[in-house]
Amino acid sequence: MTLTGGCQCGAVRYSAVGSPEHHALCHCADCRKSAGAPMVGWIAFPEDALSVEGRPTRCESSPGVTREFCGTCGTGLFYRNPAMLPGIVDVQSATLDDPAASPPQAEIMVCERLVWMDEVGGLPRFERYPGMD
Repeated sequence: MTLTGGCQCGAVRYSAVGSPEHHALCHCADCRKSAGAPMVGWIAFPEDALSVEGRPTRCESSPGVTREFCGTCGTGLFYRNPAMLPGIVDVQSATLDDPAASPPQAEIMVCERLVWMDEVGGLPRFERYPGMD
């Protein structure tokens, strides 16, 4: 199995060969802040399974933890925490070319989950932006 993806502008592309180690939705405050989203999907692969074309920008978001993103369009891409996840790279799963092909199996860091996320399933739904035909 090979999964491919990349940033919004196409400056960074990647492919991952083999089965992912896990795929989870993370609710931690650090992920939320870095992505500007209420949660982030992470699909994990062994470091040697990931090939990257282009040069993502790196940021040490906390000691020993590296987040990578496209320096042109800002799309978040990779997360590495060798102390907690040795030999693993987490890929933001929404950047996959076909993100629906690998659904998440778990939610993590729910102790930091925004309380209003419990109610999100009951919100009104619109096929398109409201008022647009």
